[in-house]
Amino acid sequence: MTATTVSRRILLCATFAASLVAALPAAAQPADWPNKPLKLIVPFPPGGAADAVGRVVAEKLSEVLKQPVVVENKAGAGTAIAADAAAKAAPDGYTLSLAPAGQLTILPHLNKSLSYDPFKSFAPVSLVAEVPYVIGASAETPATSLKDLIAAAKKEPGKLSYSSCGNGTLCHLSGELFKNLTGTDLLHVPFKGSAPAIQALLGGQVNLSFDTLTILAPQVKSGKVKGLVITSRTRSPLLPDVPTAAEAGLPEFVVSSWFGIVVPAGTPKEIVARLTTEINALAKLPDVRDRLAAQGLDAIPSTPETFTKVIHEDYARWGKVVEASGAKLD
Repeated sequence: MTATTVSRRILLCATFAASLVAALPAAAQPADWPNKPLKLIVPFPPGGAADAVGRVVAEKLSEVLKQPVVVENKAGAGTAIAADAAAKAAPDGYTLSLAPAGQLTILPHLNKSLSYDPFKSFAPVSLVAEVPYVIGASAETPATSLKDLIAAAKKEPGKLSYSSCGNGTLCHLSGELFKNLTGTDLLHVPFKGSAPAIQALLGGQVNLSFDTLTILAPQVKSGKVKGLVITSRTRSPLLPDVPTAAEAGLPEFVVSSWFGIVVPAGTPKEIVARLTTEINALAKLPDVRDRLAAQGLDAIPSTPETFTKVIHEDYARWGKVVEASGAKLD
């Protein structure tokens, strides 16, 4: 399977997006909004890529909106707990949610009893950033290359294990996509966030971890984890010695996780427009782009329309992966 990265889609419609953002009303939101602190729900514990993005957004929005934007970490259930809280919040512009790709495009395929609808429960505001994934191997795992890993996994099906940042997340489905593409069998061990998942990798409780460049780059640089491949189309300056999956012989394994801001459905369009304008502006700030880049993240601001299109496209794409792999919430 060949995946199309979000950044490429954003680039194709950049001119259109810019014209739409420029046309958004600057002062049409309720005159007294915001007049109290805002909350930004982040669906993972502190320490991961999502938290890093959320805190940058919260800090910069606080400055331009002249009100505190408080980050509230709500981990668990593959991001469903956070999504449920965001969907049920008052649509008054005071509750924002950082939505990772898996929350809106993967988890709904795995859990039919979710309390939220990825298309009806939220109003997309803007994409913010994206980051590629890395396959990290523990120091105890013999494999030092993708070829070694595939050979070992085929030799003893089900013996090698991988940790993920939660059931239904992109960490989880990246592993399932890998299994599907390589015809291997790996044991999935889910955790409530990237931090505990990586601790399990460092401690040798699992052999592998599929997680973001943000999380695994420091561990690979320190020599505590072996970086087998990166899932972007080009190598990362953060890990220049780690080959892309294509270079390692698996060109179909291209995965990037995006993060966007959504608000509860029914939030006044004028407030959505103001938030879109401000988030697009902050994503273009050199210091924001540098802070994100230092953690392997690329800023990808967008219009609500572009963000909505990305959600629909990736929902269909990952639905096929779920069906083909037989992935389940385990």
